[in-house]
Order: sequence, then C-alpha cells, then structure tokens
Amino acid sequence: PDLRAPAPGEVQALPVQGNVYALFGAGANITVQTGDDGILLVDAGLESMSEAVLEAIGRISGAPIRYIINTTAAADHTGGNEAIALRGETIPWREETYSGGPQAVIGTDRASVVAYLNVLYRMSAPSGQVPPRAEGAWPDNTYSTPWKRLYFNDEPVIITHRPANTDGNSLVLFRKSDVVATGDLLDLTRFPVIDIEAGGSIQQILDGLNYLISIVVPSLSAEGGTLVVPGYGRIADHADVAYYRDMVSVVRDRIQHLIDEGLTVEEVIAARPTAGYDALYGTDTGPWTTDRFVAAAYESLTR
Repeated sequence: PDLRAPAPGEVQALPVQGNVYALFGAGANITVQTGDDGILLVDAGLESMSEAVLEAIGRISGAPIRYIINTTAAADHTGGNEAIALRGETIPWREETYSGGPQAVIGTDRASVVAYLNVLYRMSAPSGQVPPRAEGAWPDNTYSTPWKRLYFNDEPVIITHRPANTDGNSLVLFRKSDVVATGDLLDLTRFPVIDIEAGGSIQQILDGLNYLISIVVPSLSAEGGTLVVPGYGRIADHADVAYYRDMVSVVRDRIQHLIDEGLTVEEVIAARPTAGYDALYGTDTGPWTTDRFVAAAYESLTR
C-alpha cells in the first residue's frame, strides 16, 4: 500500500493500542503512554521538532509529561530531551508540606529522563572536557542492570538493556497495552544502522531482534497481537519483526562467508550481499547507504 509519511514539519499522532500512541515525523518515532499518572514518552525526536511534538502530545492528553525514556543517545531520539523535559514535571516523592524540608520535592519542575548508563556517557564528558550535548539534555535517571521497571498509569513498564546498534540500546515493553517500543533496533525504512565506535555490531542487532521476537506474541491469525513501534517506519507486529530478523541473519551469513573466503571490504561491497533486500531497505543516497551498512557489518564481524 501507499504509506505516506507526514509532511515536513508536521507530527502525526496515531493510536497503537491500550494506553499507547505513536508520533511520526519528528525524527525517530516517539511512543506516548498516557493515563491518570501523566504522560511517559519513549524518545523525544529532533530538537528542531520539539514544539511540534508538544503540540501533538497536547492533542492526545493534557496531562503533565513525567518521564522521557531514551532508547539510544542519537540526536534524532534525544534532541528534544531538554525542551520537552522542561515542559513536564516529575512526580514528587512527598508532598510539599512534608516536614523533611524542600529536598522532598527537588527536581519536580521538569520530567525525568531515563536511559541506560552508556547513553549518559555518550552525551556527557569527563570534567574539563567539552561534552557533545548540553547538560540539560542528559539523562538524570540511569540504570546499569539488565532491566529497569516502572509502574505507571496502572501498567507495568519494563525497560530492557539490549546492546545492538550501540552498547546502550533499550527496549520498552508496555505490558498491559501489549506494545513494545524498540528504538533503532528495528528500522523498517533501511538496513540497520551500526555505530561501531559506540559499541554496535551486526551480531548484537541480530541477538536483539531474536530477543524482541521472544516477547512479541502474534494473535491466532498471525496478524496483530503485540504491536511494535520501530525507530523508523510504520507500526509493526510479530511477522514484520521476524522478516526483518531473517534479513539481518541472511546478510550477516553472506558477509561472514565472504570474509571466510578472504575478501576485502571493497570486494564484499562489490559482491552485493544485500541482494534481494535492496528494494525494501537499500539506498545509494543519504547518511546511511547500503554500502555503509555492508562496510560497518564487515568491520563488526572482523573485529
């Protein structure tokens, strides 16, 4: 079918299922969970699209924004952190009248930004060095365990660390709504981005997709069931994830075979190991071409 993206500068909001919506057109896709406790976002889009994102969120709910979960450090996922967080508020631990003093409600004037610890490392810098991102955009609520769990809007929200495109990727499962936000682990518009310098690899992406399949359950007719909000592209389900996983597995095996044959990276690129999938995911223009993907996959397999 002819699936059209929102017009430039426009953010489209669509219901997914349960308490969960998705926003398209602000950079990476944004997932929105809403309810009596407030609003939780997965990713924040580009900095330049923050006002459009806030307007789109306002069309869904007038509740305060409480949390922003970053699935990665990339600017198309985290660019709106500061502007959107400043328009939200954290749920205070105690009421302002608590006799313990003002420390009971410190930080309630902005939403809390949650991410795996490595995302904070990528966005900040050691003392005395200039960080790549302003401090206001940094996560203030990091985790370094395999999972971080929240109970928000009468729903368990399970944040899982799965190294994939980088060493800091997170997946977010809304257990009652039966929706997963994947960040860049699943990108239905192109071959997966592999950030070698940030600890990414094609094998980690494949492992992450296999994990994603293990928590995405199809309905009886194999369509529907658990719904998936990818980093880019349309709302997906189990079959879409399985097809994408199979593509990554096939391309990885082809590249590994050519490496075992002793081919250089230039020779592997010329051999077109992505053949059969280029029409869906390939491109010769833009920041992430097919050749760049193959070169990154080659490097990650030979390191």
